[in-house]
Amino acid sequence: MSLIDIMFRVDAICKKYEKYDIDKQRELNAYGDDAFASLLASLDSQIEAALRKSEKASMETNRATVVAMNAEIRRMKVRLMEEVPKLEKLAKKKVKGLSREELIARCDVVLALPERIQEIPDGTSTTLLSNASTSATNKIKFDTVSVDRIFGDSYFQRSEESSQFRSEYEMRKIKQDEGLNVISEGLDTLKNLAHEMNEELDKQVPLMDEIEDKVDKVTSDIRNTNVKLRQTLLKVRSTRNFIIDIILLCIILGIASYLYNLLDD
Repeated sequence: MSLIDIMFRVDAICKKYEKYDIDKQRELNAYGDDAFASLLASLDSQIEAALRKSEKASMETNRATVVAMNAEIRRMKVRLMEEVPKLEKLAKKKVKGLSREELIARCDVVLALPERIQEIPDGTSTTLLSNASTSATNKIKFDTVSVDRIFGDSYFQRSEESSQFRSEYEMRKIKQDEGLNVISEGLDTLKNLAHEMNEELDKQVPLMDEIEDKVDKVTSDIRNTNVKLRQTLLKVRSTRNFIIDIILLCIILGIASYLYNLLDD
């Protein structure tokens, strides 16, 4: 936090807890129901505070601190000037116990108050600049030069370089916005594609379940068919062996009959 921020923060805290200042509240209550006197006393105290701050700023050596203090003084002067119309209205009101001369004196005080406020030094008043004279007498002359004369009206006007920088900044900002829009559109497209893919996968889930059921059924059928085929092959093999056995038995019986007839002869 910079010194300027600290000063602003301290001033804000002081204003926030100003109502707890016993001496100030006692001073305000001393005026009773006289709103003009109360407001005038408050403005006088603020003017004195601004003068003290201006005196401190004149003795300060740090330039940044001086600038910050002068800015605070200018804000105080603006606030004081805003209170002048209120004080003027209160001065015109008739108060019980006040004479006509006192009312006129109050109006004179109100008329003199803006001048008192403007006389508070705030760093923007006219300054003396020393210029060396080239005359024969070599005398030093002082001239009062205002801020407007020092800088001129063109000082605060937009230059060609600043305009070019501003236009370049706007063009870069437009291009950046266009790039961000393209990226945003691409992200939206990817999001939509992902959503559509999820929907399609959700639609394919029942079909995949059906395919798995059919595959399981076909596998079971193939397994049953293999079992039946094995049983059939076993039966065929048994039948073939039985036929071969009968054929061999017939051959043996034929040979035995041939030998028997041969031996009888």
